[in-house]
Amino acid sequence: MQWGGRTHFLLAIVRRIHEVQELPAVFITFFAWSLTEVIRYSHYALNISGCCPSWLTYLRYTLFIVLYPMGLAPGEMWLMYQALPYIMEKNLYGDFFACVPFSYYNFVTVVLLIYPFLWLNLYLHLFKQRRSKLGKQHHKKKKI
Repeated sequence: MQWGGRTHFLLAIVRRIHEVQELPAVFITFFAWSLTEVIRYSHYALNISGCCPSWLTYLRYTLFIVLYPMGLAPGEMWLMYQALPYIMEKNLYGDFFACVPFSYYNFVTVVLLIYPFLWLNLYLHLFKQRRSKLGKQHHKKKKI
């Protein structure tokens, strides 16, 4: 789901609508994405080599708390909202959406409405991962 959202944001909107490419929302999104990936892949590489410092593990499973919402609200969602007039004006992907009863503009509008709910599912999953990697696990004893 995350890959699909990022791919749509980057290829379908940012790449195709030149008017939005220099907006602050693009910088905010790319900053959050990039910092997250640098930390994540550094963590993976150092884990494989067997010398991952605990502070990097902590950053790997903690920085998402700030970076994920930052990339989402003032980043991805704000840019998609700002792109709506250009999508309408250019009839973006009009040929592709000609065979369905809604336009790409309507599609992006619906995506903007459901995005927070889809995102929340992914965000809560990251907290579960954080708890399993950083927190003490509490296992309930099964009743016999």
